[in-house]
Amino acid sequence: MCLCAVFVALGFAQDDPKSQSDRAAARIKALQAESDQLAAQARTVFGELRRLELERAIKQAEVDRVETELARVTVARDNAADHVATLEAERIQQTPGIKERLVELAKRGRGGYVQMLLSTDDVRAVARMARGVAAVAELDRVRVEAHRRTIAEEREALKDLDNQRDAVARLQHDATEARRAAETAVAARNRMLQDLDLRRNLAAQYVTELQHAQLELDRTIDSAEAASRTASLPIRPFKGDLPWPITGEVTSRFGRVSSGRFGTTIVRNGIEVAAAEGTEAKAVHEGTVAYAAPFSGFGTLVIVDHGSSAFTLYGHLLQATVTAGASVRRGTVVGRVGMAPSGAPALYFEVRIDGRPVDPLQWLARLRH
Repeated sequence: MCLCAVFVALGFAQDDPKSQSDRAAARIKALQAESDQLAAQARTVFGELRRLELERAIKQAEVDRVETELARVTVARDNAADHVATLEAERIQQTPGIKERLVELAKRGRGGYVQMLLSTDDVRAVARMARGVAAVAELDRVRVEAHRRTIAEEREALKDLDNQRDAVARLQHDATEARRAAETAVAARNRMLQDLDLRRNLAAQYVTELQHAQLELDRTIDSAEAASRTASLPIRPFKGDLPWPITGEVTSRFGRVSSGRFGTTIVRNGIEVAAAEGTEAKAVHEGTVAYAAPFSGFGTLVIVDHGSSAFTLYGHLLQATVTAGASVRRGTVVGRVGMAPSGAPALYFEVRIDGRPVDPLQWLARLRH
């Protein structure tokens, strides 16, 4: 037998319109307070968003500045490298024959050099040759030393520019990351504002539904036909405010969960709440009992119809204390907790909106985690 087959519309409860009207008024007040709180929160988030957008603009300007500096340093570094290459070329042009002369002197050695000087009988020629050789050697030495100093200075400057470029590149990376972080924060605040607007709109919708229901209840109370007319509160405006059917720890949650050592998944349409066997399970909202009987896999099952294709299910019951067609209030005992298929006492609880299962924890009051 399919569980969905038992979902049949049996109408609304006609139970205590005055208490329902009072409950609607209390919920409207709570929703309006929530709406005011959301509006205040939205204003705060909007202020934070403006600040973050300004910070993002500052970070972008910082990125632009650092990228400009990096381009400047890179050009300066490349120019310095070109200058070093040019100096090396000039050195080669300005010192012709140095290498050859040094090689020749090395080949001759000290004796060969003396022999070259003594190869003529003219003393004055010898002196001139000696002075010439010394002058050329000194000129070569001066040129080489000057070149070495210049090259060393230019290479030191090139090294400094390389260090500057690396430092600016790190600044560019840091500035880019800071800009991305600012953009992420702005996007998060935008999503938060959208969520707050959605929640405010939903609260306003719930208030409208409750005000309409409360008006109908008030008319029922004032009418001489109160005993025969039907009126009830819709369940949707009470999302997040429904009382728990029992007090206990949630041992099985809604949705897809892993099962077994092979990593297979199963889909759970409701939750299981641990409780001692025999604990009273109570209706979370007024409605009409649509089903109260044993059901395969759920022990004894009670289904309460809240109207507009909204239902709550109470399973793994030891016994039901209500019968099909009965009207129930919030807090009415619908059954007593029995054993779950796992062998431990627990209540199975499910919420269906528009005929589809939804996470019960999103509908129950946040009294526990």
